[in-house]
Amino acid sequence: MSAFLYLNVDGEKRMKKKFLKVITTVVTVIIAAFLVLVGYLTITEFKPNAVEQLIVESKGEKTLQINDSISVLTWNIGYGALGDNADFFMDGGKMVYTSDAKRVQENIDAINKEITSLNPDVIMLQEVDIDSKRSNHINEREMISNEQADYCHTFANNFKVNYVPYPLPTIGKVDSGLLTLSKYQVSESERRALPCPFNYPVRIANLKRCLMVNRVPVEKSDKELVLVNLHLEAYDDGEEKIEQTRMLKEYLQQEVDKGNYVIAAGDFNQVFSGIDEDLYPIINENFWKPGIIDTTEFSEDLHFEVDGRVPSCRLLNEPYDYDNKDNFQHYLIDGYIVSSNIEVESVETLNLKFRNADHNPVLLKLKLK
Repeated sequence: MSAFLYLNVDGEKRMKKKFLKVITTVVTVIIAAFLVLVGYLTITEFKPNAVEQLIVESKGEKTLQINDSISVLTWNIGYGALGDNADFFMDGGKMVYTSDAKRVQENIDAINKEITSLNPDVIMLQEVDIDSKRSNHINEREMISNEQADYCHTFANNFKVNYVPYPLPTIGKVDSGLLTLSKYQVSESERRALPCPFNYPVRIANLKRCLMVNRVPVEKSDKELVLVNLHLEAYDDGEEKIEQTRMLKEYLQQEVDKGNYVIAAGDFNQVFSGIDEDLYPIINENFWKPGIIDTTEFSEDLHFEVDGRVPSCRLLNEPYDYDNKDNFQHYLIDGYIVSSNIEVESVETLNLKFRNADHNPVLLKLKLK
């Protein structure tokens, strides 16, 4: 072999060895960074207890009596960033960050304006951010509670992660939850954990769903009005929705058996059997589909109150065009469960055309029997 060929082969070997060393170093760094991230998220994981007491901020001025007429509003506000301009990667869209700070501010301002115009006695909101990258770190809880100064308010986290490492760009920090506001005096508030469908390590960067329960004393009575704010699982295999619904049913029944008045409200992420299954049929089987609540599994002491004349939610696979609404996927997944000792006067899904959120609010008017 000539000296030239020998040197050339030797040089190729050195280059290959150097290349493999670089690749090994890069892979090692990536693995080490991943392990550090997993370790950090494990140490800082949000681990709420099964039941936790919540602070009631401010004080409601009104007292509640039997035969009082009450208005209740429930609304998933989509963390102020899921207006008609938005699509979302989990629903078949492309966006992770769906609104800049200006649009989030506009959405929350519009939501506040709508709440003020309706002037309900009780407000139960879902997906309210405190300090999240996805909503430009705007404190929506503060914006809403400050604007609605006539209400006491309570807050329960159901999504609290210092860094969500997916997709690309990553979601980043999320601090979000349920917000209930009441003009009535609230004697007690608690967070009740629901089952989490995710295993470690996926669990550490995911939602920890819950029920937020507020108790309002009823004057001249030993009974209470029990307000349950909820947001059940969305992106699971369906079994967890069923388990969370079972726990919800059992808890509501316990309160009914005590003789209390019960109102559960929120985003069920499920349609309601015997009520609305065919109202908004699935257009594309490849996109997100809600589960189905079997309403017959609930006792006669509890009944569902929903309004199918207007959809309560839209799919986020693309920005919304109300003028061509028939081409979009809609759902009816928001509403109420109320006890039979409550007389329902009306329930209405308000048609806000999904301008400022991917859900429409639902207004319930009722009277305590």
